[in-house]
Amino acid sequence: MKKIEGGVTAAKGFQAAAAAAGIKYQGRTDMALVYSQDPAACAGTFTTNVVKAAPVLWDKEIVAKGNPVHAVVLNSGIANACTGEEGKQQNVRMAEAVAEQLQIGGEAVLTASTGVIGMQLPTEPLERGAVLLREKLSDSREAALEAARAIMTTDTVPKEAAASFEVDGVTVTVGGMSKGSGMIHPNMATMLSVTTTDAGIAREDLQELVSAAVADSFNMISVDRDTSTNDTYLVLANGQSGVTIQKGTEAYEKFREALVFVSTELAKQMAADGEGATKLFEVQVVHCGSVEKAKKLSKSVITSNLVKTAVYGSDANWGRILCALGYAGVEFDPEVIDLTLKAAGETLILVQDGVAAGYSEEKATELLREKKVTVICDMKEGESSAAAWGCDLTYDYVKINGDYRS
Repeated sequence: MKKIEGGVTAAKGFQAAAAAAGIKYQGRTDMALVYSQDPAACAGTFTTNVVKAAPVLWDKEIVAKGNPVHAVVLNSGIANACTGEEGKQQNVRMAEAVAEQLQIGGEAVLTASTGVIGMQLPTEPLERGAVLLREKLSDSREAALEAARAIMTTDTVPKEAAASFEVDGVTVTVGGMSKGSGMIHPNMATMLSVTTTDAGIAREDLQELVSAAVADSFNMISVDRDTSTNDTYLVLANGQSGVTIQKGTEAYEKFREALVFVSTELAKQMAADGEGATKLFEVQVVHCGSVEKAKKLSKSVITSNLVKTAVYGSDANWGRILCALGYAGVEFDPEVIDLTLKAAGETLILVQDGVAAGYSEEKATELLREKKVTVICDMKEGESSAAAWGCDLTYDYVKINGDYRS
């Protein structure tokens, strides 16, 4: 597997487009379309929030049926959540408007929305946007990037990733895009994400791989401990590479690796672009008794507001890290733990066997000022490990969310 440049159009047979429909925003694109020329197998995971947006309900039903799909249409600005029966009908209208333009069935179009909760999607912009999207469909690199930009809300940068691998000399590609900056918490981060691949694979096998990939990527990030109403992760496989992925083969393992790579890259990009964030904060828990314990411990640290504010202030307040490990809900021996700070290719031991290691505060502050900061928690009890990603908590997070609806 190798990392390549690209997004949702990197795989064969996929096109994308963006349009300025005027749903809520003015002067910028706010609708995106991902289209497979051939019918594609589809798998997905969705928000665990009991309150689910209309597009989530629509997609869950279609994915569960297992029928092939052709397209995903997404909008930003209005979440179409908590909008009742009218919201459900408007979601259907968005899907059907695109289906009409593409001359396919309505249930061959999946939907996704992000933005303000409680507002209704206006009909006219949806229909205008569907026409513009069809006109702009392209398999170009720029089309993929524009689609990624169109789904941004408080995001400051578009998020894309792609990878490829070979099977018997044939190249298979996996590419994706996502959005997410706030209302992000494990058990599906707040996000919209679409990944495409030209591999051929049975829907059941694809769903199994997608669910597993989410567990180690999107479910391992947090910005603000809030789980959204709209979280949607969709993966479309159209088989245009001519390679069929089957369980128990080397190709299956290569595909799994590429899918995990793309989902993890997108997840880390979202964590780094958390609302108001200045740093990507990674926590690695190593030598743990089980993967489950390691995940709980790493998540506990990245979701601690006290740890996040210390990272923002470049303050090596390691006591907050030990405290967060201690209330994670798992048992361990605090008197054997080592904590190591890693940034800019350098490492600094902060804690050794549960007590301060006599480190340089000045050096710790220097490392904590980097754009990516990693803390390694060595539990010294086993061979399992896990990583979680978050960001610092800044004044700007409060400013952004204090007037989000306006």
